[in-house]
Amino acid sequence: MSSNDSAPSLTPNQTQALILLMAEAREMTNNEMRDLAGFALTGEDNRKLETLGLVATDRSHRPFTHELTERGWRVVRGLSSSAAPKRAGSGLRSLLVMLANVHRSLDRLQMSQADFFKQTPAPGSVTAGPIATETVAAEPLTSDPVASDPVRFEPVTSEPVVEAPSAAGPAPAPRDPADAIRAAYHDVALVPGEWVGLADLRERLGDLDRTAVDAALRGMLGQPGVRIIPVANSKALQARDRAAALRIGDEDNHALSIGPA
Repeated sequence: MSSNDSAPSLTPNQTQALILLMAEAREMTNNEMRDLAGFALTGEDNRKLETLGLVATDRSHRPFTHELTERGWRVVRGLSSSAAPKRAGSGLRSLLVMLANVHRSLDRLQMSQADFFKQTPAPGSVTAGPIATETVAAEPLTSDPVASDPVRFEPVTSEPVVEAPSAAGPAPAPRDPADAIRAAYHDVALVPGEWVGLADLRERLGDLDRTAVDAALRGMLGQPGVRIIPVANSKALQARDRAAALRIGDEDNHALSIGPA
């Protein structure tokens, strides 16, 4: 880090704003910042971060949006190794300790902060429709009193009429929800571990009860390689994604990944 990118003197609110913008890795409005973290980037805090070249604020529309600049990314990287701002509370100090450990791990993995914090893509659109099933109407039941007799006699002839045996076999066994979920996932995902939207999966599981599918998804969470996450950028969600969400605890989740065990 060059001397020009050394961490400047910042207030706790300014420091938290930089960390939040880094963690979200996208443009954020003040409303979104309030919803996620309980504060906004306004007034003197906003002006100072802009003057330092750490944040770019777009005022061409309302609400205004804020985003880290390239220098902002470099400076926020150094926050964890700098002294905590004056009047920093225990929450911010704990956050800086966590960042120091995150950045240490990123150095070991040779991964940039931008790659680590980049947004997960919203669940994609369906590339293929659900498998069509053919519905065969059942023949009406007869009230003929000799219907159970394999040999039937027409009233106008004495020649016996032998009914052909039914071609229909036994009803297929119901699909196991967990097996069906894995099959649907591998049908959609291009490679193991790819994130697949739950909306895409549910369209391929239309014959299964949703309660059973939800229970199977929750049960799969403890299995190796299985992850289910929410989409951080809720604005990217479509109505179908919200309708297909899986509630876990107090959070809606929208995407499934099944990687190697």
